[in-house]
Amino acid sequence: MYSSETFPMKHCKWLCLLFFVSCTVQQINKTVRTSDVFEKGHMGFVLYDPVKDKTLVKLNEAKYFIPASNTKIFTFYTSYKALGDGYINGLNYTYKGDSLIFWGTGDPSLLHPDFQDSTVVNFLRAEAKDLYMVDNFDRLSAYGPGWSWNWFPYYFAAERSPLPIYGNVLRFSKTADAQEAQAYPKSVLLPLLPATQKHSENYFIQRDFKKNTYEYALNREKDSLAFATDKPFITSANLARNLLQEAVGKKITLLEDKGYTHSAHKQLPTVKADSLYAQMLKISDNFLAEQLLVLVSDAVLDSINISGGIAYAKKNWLADLPDEPQWVDGSGLSPQNMFTPRSVIKLLQKIHTEIPMEKIKAYFPAGGESGTIRNWYPADPGQPAYIYAKTGTLSMSTALSGFLLTKSGKVLLFSTFLNNYTGSSSVQKTELQKLLYFIHDRY
Repeated sequence: MYSSETFPMKHCKWLCLLFFVSCTVQQINKTVRTSDVFEKGHMGFVLYDPVKDKTLVKLNEAKYFIPASNTKIFTFYTSYKALGDGYINGLNYTYKGDSLIFWGTGDPSLLHPDFQDSTVVNFLRAEAKDLYMVDNFDRLSAYGPGWSWNWFPYYFAAERSPLPIYGNVLRFSKTADAQEAQAYPKSVLLPLLPATQKHSENYFIQRDFKKNTYEYALNREKDSLAFATDKPFITSANLARNLLQEAVGKKITLLEDKGYTHSAHKQLPTVKADSLYAQMLKISDNFLAEQLLVLVSDAVLDSINISGGIAYAKKNWLADLPDEPQWVDGSGLSPQNMFTPRSVIKLLQKIHTEIPMEKIKAYFPAGGESGTIRNWYPADPGQPAYIYAKTGTLSMSTALSGFLLTKSGKVLLFSTFLNNYTGSSSVQKTELQKLLYFIHDRY
């Protein structure tokens, strides 16, 4: 029992703490609702305490917003449920007499410039039987719904395909001590030609709109110039076969799918899913996000069908979200994606419950330290990151959702959407940075 002397003191401390927390929440709520910066656009915000199972602050939490790359949180969770964190299936194959017949699963790691996985190449090179590649490219459109055609020169819109190779890009790069730039892959199938016009840039490389021919130019006065740029190529079953045949060094015959992809088959493990998740989330890699959803459909449907994979996820893993996700691609490039802040919070709850915090920290960008927020949301000097969150940016659309660690040791979940604003997104980010630090410092 408490004595008459100690009880009032402890009771007083509890009341003071409760009052302090209440004032902090009121201040957060006031800032969210009255900020001149946030008022210049359509804002949605939710701050949630998972231990108390309590929403602390909410604004337009049931409204739909264009999430941009916050879509990748849905892609990540769905991929984690379908693929786990072990090795992914990089190739489906079967034997018929003296033939090895294989087809793609969407694995993006095959000779990708950042992963350079050669498991498939080594497997096919060692095979004594004749090699046949099934053409299942008609199962997947190169661009997602609502993507813009004029994104074709940029890595952020690299084409999707059932059997990607080299990341479906030509990487053009130069080190500071090199006289010439190098192309990866070095292939006659992706020719480099001197630019026909003069260019003022330090370097220039541009693919033709309708064919896989690249013009390039270097400023010879910039000998110490170092750079790397990825330029997508136009995908097709024939090109993928030819590039793979070139890498393997053996003839590969392209085969029409006459039921092969629906027959019993084996799987070839390649890279750890962990490595794909981390790169996809940290640098907001659209190509990896799209290909992960292809891998999901291969895993849960045994076919190449992104919309089918999304439907499966919504039915089996996301049916408890408060609002149905309007979800059409893996990356968030499509403006047809729409989510509500409270649904994102529910998804973050599921991630927080099912995935260890150390893994979450390894996957998500860290404020002031890594990924797309390495220059934003820094911790105090000498202190670890306190924001682990996914960004999202499209024209007039900015988002940030994830995990906030407070100085008192709490883990809070938050989701922020800003749509239909004018001007630079850095103004909104600066205001949000002040708000999130206040929460970190005071709650």
